[in-house]
Amino acid sequence: MNKSKDVLQILMSPFMLKSKKGQKEEDLEKIAAQEQKQFQFQTLVSATKNFDPSNKLGEGGFGSVYKGRLDDGREIAVKKLSRSSRQGKKEFMTEAKLLAKVQHRNVVNLLGYCAHGPEKLLVYEFVAHQSLDKLLFKSSGQGVLDWNSRHDIIMGVAKGLLYLHEDSNSCIIHRDIKASNILLDDKYMPKIADFGLARLFMEDETHVNTRAAGTNGYMAPEYLMHGNLSTKADVYSFGVVILELISGQKNSTFNGHPESTSLLEWAYKLYKKGRSLDIMDPSLASSANPDQISVCIQIGLLCTQSDPRSRPDMQRVVVMLSKKSGTLEEPSRPGYPGSRYRRSQKPHALDSTSGTSGDSNFYPFSSTTKTDSATTSTSASTNRSSDPKGKRPMQEYTDS
Repeated sequence: MNKSKDVLQILMSPFMLKSKKGQKEEDLEKIAAQEQKQFQFQTLVSATKNFDPSNKLGEGGFGSVYKGRLDDGREIAVKKLSRSSRQGKKEFMTEAKLLAKVQHRNVVNLLGYCAHGPEKLLVYEFVAHQSLDKLLFKSSGQGVLDWNSRHDIIMGVAKGLLYLHEDSNSCIIHRDIKASNILLDDKYMPKIADFGLARLFMEDETHVNTRAAGTNGYMAPEYLMHGNLSTKADVYSFGVVILELISGQKNSTFNGHPESTSLLEWAYKLYKKGRSLDIMDPSLASSANPDQISVCIQIGLLCTQSDPRSRPDMQRVVVMLSKKSGTLEEPSRPGYPGSRYRRSQKPHALDSTSGTSGDSNFYPFSSTTKTDSATTSTSASTNRSSDPKGKRPMQEYTDS
C-alpha cells in the first residue's frame, strides 16, 4: 500500500510543482486586489509609449524602469519585471509587499500594481531629479546642491528611516540605504527608494542573522562580518550618506587622502584633530553654515561607530540634528574595511541590517546583487514585547 502511495506521489509531483508556481504568479494580483491599486496593462503601455527605449530611466537585475504619463497628466515611473529575471523576481515581490501600506513624504510612493499574464509591473510616482548620487558624485551635477539643500536631505532621510523603523505598520529595515537609493523631487525633497532587499521585523525581534545583501561602502561591520542585522545597520548606512553629502566624496571609491583608506577614517582623524570642517566639499564654501556642518559631521561619526550599541537610533538622530555643536557625545572610532571589530559575546538589542554588493549608478529602483555569506536564523527579545503605538505584526519575508 505504501509503495502504491509513493508511485502516486511521483506521478503527481510535476502537477503539484506547477500548482505552487502558479500560486506565486498570482501573488501580485492578490496584492493589487487587496490594496485596490490596480492598473490596466494597456494603460501603462499607452503611458510609456509601449515602453519606448527613449523613456527608459534605468535598468537592473529585475528588468527596467520607464517614465510615463497618465491620461490625467500624472507622471509615473513603471518598474517592469523581466521575464528572464531570477534574482530580481523575489526582490520585486518583496518591494510590492512592503510598500503596500507605507505612506510617508520621505519614502517613494507606490501608486499601484499590474499583473497581466507573465507581465508584472509596479507603478511609482515619478521623482523629477532622480537619484542623489547623480547630483553628488557626477561632474554634471556637482554644485547644484548648496548646504541648505544638503541639510534638508539629511533631515528628510532621517525622518523617513524613523518612520520605517518605528512608525510604520511593522519595523522595516531597508538594508540598502545609499545615495543612489535616495530620490529627489522637484524641490529636492528626498524619498527613500528601492525596497527589494528590505526586511520586516516582528514585534519581539531585536536582530536577525542572515545572508549579506547590500552595497559596498555602506554596510555595517557587524552585518558584513557576521550577518548580524538590525536597524542599527540602516543607521550606519545613513551615517555614511551624511559624510558623503558633506564631503561630496563617495565612500566606496574614496581617494581623498593617502593615509586614509575610507571617507570615515579620514573624517574621524580630522575630527580628533579639531579640523573636521576640512572634509567639506569646496563647492559649499559660499553657502556653508560651519556650526551646522560640524554638528552633522559629529552625527555622521556617531552613526558609523564600530560598535552598533554605541550608535544612536533614528529617533535620537532626528533630535540631534536640531542641536547645537558642543552638546553631543563624543564618537568612538568608526567601523570601516580594515578596522577592528570584535563581535559581542552576547546577542544585543541592535537595530541594523546589512549586505554586500557592487554599487549601482542607474535609476534607484534598480535591484542590488546579493552575496550569500551566512545561514539564516532569528533571535528574539522581550524588549519590543509591548506595543504602545498599537502596531500590528506582519509576516517577515526572509531570504531563502
